[in-house]
Amino acid sequence: MLNYGMHTLHPVITRALRMLALASTLGISLRSIVAQTTMSSSARGTLYIVGGGPQPPALVREFVDLAGGAGKAHIVVFAMASADGLKGGEVKAKELRALGADAVSLWVQHADANADSVVNAMRTATGIWFVGGDQNKLMAALGSSRTATAIRERYQVGAVIGGTSAGAAVMSAVMLTGDERRPGGARPDSTLTLSTIDRDNVVVAPGFGLIDNAIIDQHFLRRRRANRLVSLVLEREPHLGIGIDESTALIVEPNGSWRIAGASVAVIYDARQSMMTPTTAPLGATGVVMHVLPAGSRFNPKTGVATLPVLH
Repeated sequence: MLNYGMHTLHPVITRALRMLALASTLGISLRSIVAQTTMSSSARGTLYIVGGGPQPPALVREFVDLAGGAGKAHIVVFAMASADGLKGGEVKAKELRALGADAVSLWVQHADANADSVVNAMRTATGIWFVGGDQNKLMAALGSSRTATAIRERYQVGAVIGGTSAGAAVMSAVMLTGDERRPGGARPDSTLTLSTIDRDNVVVAPGFGLIDNAIIDQHFLRRRRANRLVSLVLEREPHLGIGIDESTALIVEPNGSWRIAGASVAVIYDARQSMMTPTTAPLGATGVVMHVLPAGSRFNPKTGVATLPVLH
């Protein structure tokens, strides 16, 4: 028989009961309490998703700090997205070692991604970093492998998982491949890439699914990728997308909330409450919410509420 004394309940239930008691005292809505409790109950590690380009030193240092800091961080670097990954991965590992982390670059192809030696190398990792390049190459090397499972397991027990450019694209369940079916739309022209908002045009594939409540795009302002992300946000679940510009990071914190850091901005398109055109009609919607978020901004993906940094 279960003992329903508060001291014997699961910590999440105990916290919920305390919050409900506080809510009744302060007049806070039950809906807001449930949203906060649900977000907190899915605690995990941190995602550190950079939109490509040069990485400001402050972002690199924060990644190391989140992995445990100097003398404690154990970071594995995967650079298979890059044709120059054997060299580039070691360059990144050296940069992390200069900040006091124990960092190693692992070059793994799919035939090796199920090997015990690779999986065992992940068991003590407090941080994992994906170097940029071609996200399709990275997924070809690690997708549906024991190493991919080990990466998810490390995230679930508190590791920080980060990446830039292609390393950002692989984070979401719906991964942008970089291709489109009809460049130029009604006026076909292979030089006019990403020039339309159109249905069933942007090519996607499965990513790691470390974030499943949004679609991620990268190099967003620099490479003018708004049309691509808007098309996907309107036509498919989860109807929420974030375009991260270069030298900028989206940090998904353990409680599920989002924070922006770095030199530029992240742009959020939220169409979860929008009215969409039928699937037989041209792609369109009303009531799409857009947020342009500089460093220090926050976003709650459950409530859709964004906050700008406080200016002093």
